[in-house]
Amino acid sequence: MIAEIDLYGIYLPALLVWAVLALPVVALLRRLLQAAGAYRLVWHAPLFDFALFLLVLGGVAALGESLPR
Repeated sequence: MIAEIDLYGIYLPALLVWAVLALPVVALLRRLLQAAGAYRLVWHAPLFDFALFLLVLGGVAALGESLPR
């Protein structure tokens, strides 16, 4: 089922809302990983960042689906 979120009469795809919520979380995680020096161990940083975004987006989507309506 394709979920939609009603934002004051404007229907937005739920995936778009979850992606917008995941962006600041990923930005914070990237900053923490850079400060910890974890990017020295990463072969391809943009690919790693994309995978990190997908993992966080999956977590946000799972939390969003489990909320009562």
